[in-house]
Amino acid sequence: MNLTHIEHLGIAVKSIEESLPYYEQVLGLKCHSVEEVADQKVKTAFFKIGQTKIELLEPTSEESTIAKFIEKRGEGIHHIAFATDNVADALAEAESKGVRLIDKAPRKGAEGLNIAFLHPKSTCSVLTELCEDPNKK
Repeated sequence: MNLTHIEHLGIAVKSIEESLPYYEQVLGLKCHSVEEVADQKVKTAFFKIGQTKIELLEPTSEESTIAKFIEKRGEGIHHIAFATDNVADALAEAESKGVRLIDKAPRKGAEGLNIAFLHPKSTCSVLTELCEDPNKK
């Protein structure tokens, strides 16, 4: 699958604005990007620590998967994302090994990354995201 590093940890929050003081003032991290991903009904905020990022995910609609996650499980870690050179190849390899896919093909995610998710029923109950930076080709 050629995973290169942990790209980010996704954390579901009710409010990015209310969560920022913890990450910035307590942990000393700097938010470097806030964006809305309309088709996913989510607003994201990113912090970098070493080579890894923390992604806060705030629902922008009650129908979003993040809103449903928070309603069911509360705020907290939502997923782990791994960087790879080729998401499509990684998906094909995962599927060939019996992993259930949420996304059959890569799609656009926050920060312009190509992304795809693997189903937690096939990944030891951890929602797993695969990320590819198209600018690094």
